[in-house]
Amino acid sequence: MTRVCLIGDDDCNLQYELLSRETSRDALATYDLERPFANSLAVRTVSIGAAISLLNDLQWYLTRFVEEALVLEPSISDDEWLSRPLAERLRNGDADPAETREFYKVYGLERESGESDGTSGDSKAAAAEANSRAAGDDDSSPPTDEEPAQPGDDGGQTQPAAGRPRLVEPLYVRRTGGELPAYDLRDVSETLVVRVTESEYASAP
Repeated sequence: MTRVCLIGDDDCNLQYELLSRETSRDALATYDLERPFANSLAVRTVSIGAAISLLNDLQWYLTRFVEEALVLEPSISDDEWLSRPLAERLRNGDADPAETREFYKVYGLERESGESDGTSGDSKAAAAEANSRAAGDDDSSPPTDEEPAQPGDDGGQTQPAAGRPRLVEPLYVRRTGGELPAYDLRDVSETLVVRVTESEYASAP
């Protein structure tokens, strides 16, 4: 199945922002939610087309709360993610998968100590809390799509979870020969590799 992963902006709690608003909560309601990285939300869809459709449905929220939207399509690669623009080109037939192995964005993965690790249970708890507010079980009214969500006890920040890596300092690289250049911006033991379009690579800072 095709996987979609949203990485939240540093100044927001992505899980809260998406699950406390009716439209985004409804768009995600049919999926099992996961948190593979700090301040992230991921789901599995039936195809790359369904993945792009979901991202389009969430566009209002992506522009406000999401730093990066990634797609993992097993028929293309089991471990190299696709940027949203590249995934759209592949879905539309504007790119050949065999020709997408040149331009990359590589993130370092840092693991930090903090709250206990969690999996989809964290997301289910947040969904239950958001649904409770929407049903009127909470004294406060649920935020609308036009209103900013009120931060929780953590001030709107997602606290790093033990064992859940955080994406740090992307490095744009170009494959020359068979191997990708090594990630050298930080001393990390793990990386997340993302294929990007040539235009994304050319416009990188």
